[in-house]
Amino acid sequence: MSGTLLSLTGVAKSFGDVDALTHVDLEINSGQVIGLVGGNGAGKTTLLRLMAGVMEPTKGMILFGDQPVSQMRTKLGVVPESTGLYSRLTAWENIRYHSRMYGIDDDVAWNRVSHFANKLDITDALSRHTKGFSRGMRQKTALLRALAHGPDILLLDEPTAGLDVTSARTVRGLVGQLRDEGGTVIYSTHHLAEAQQVCDRIIIVHNGTIRADGTPEHLLDITGDTTLEDAYVTLTSDKARVRDEDNRKEGKLSKWWRLFLTGRTPKSNISLLDMAEVDEDE
Repeated sequence: MSGTLLSLTGVAKSFGDVDALTHVDLEINSGQVIGLVGGNGAGKTTLLRLMAGVMEPTKGMILFGDQPVSQMRTKLGVVPESTGLYSRLTAWENIRYHSRMYGIDDDVAWNRVSHFANKLDITDALSRHTKGFSRGMRQKTALLRALAHGPDILLLDEPTAGLDVTSARTVRGLVGQLRDEGGTVIYSTHHLAEAQQVCDRIIIVHNGTIRADGTPEHLLDITGDTTLEDAYVTLTSDKARVRDEDNRKEGKLSKWWRLFLTGRTPKSNISLLDMAEVDEDE
């Protein structure tokens, strides 16, 4: 299957006087794994949120087919960096709750989930409560949740961040399976080696602009470099912008809460929370 699923024309996004993205033109075709690569603060998460329809652009249009993407969100599956699972529900209950919101029958959702659960080696854990799940298990559950309603595009924000080697490899394997079955995946990462391994097409985002868009071989060709890392450095040679929050002074209330909750001052190396195991979803 081929054809344009998602198109961005003249898209820009500002937050107050900060331009997060400026004039983005992209077409997302079906049957590809497309990598969004950039450093922290480059604008790739903002771009992903715009593609997911959870943000409106300040300028420009984002269409799914011929409709605004904000009206076609049922066609999208999203896995944010924070999984947001309900710890008192089982993995399947988390997935079922999500799929029911999309109007999907439980039997249909279960069949879809079962199709991928074996690949992720999570079938036996579907009946377990997610409280106490490892980071990898939470990420796998979030992936199944995003796939349960049969989306046309899967959007992944740093899907292997914090995962062990085996779990990260399993997630990449699932992405490859989705592509082989004709699916479309937008894969945000700051790991060039991972992007080269997983993605058919790489979009480099830097300082709110698209610096390059093409296959890994194309990026090497236009820069004349021999490695993707060198090509990335060439294409992003200008200094990365300072994020707004890096310049913002900490308020008195924020400082008080940080000291109260963590016992950590800006110069201290040890937190009270470092001494205890904390569940991410609690």
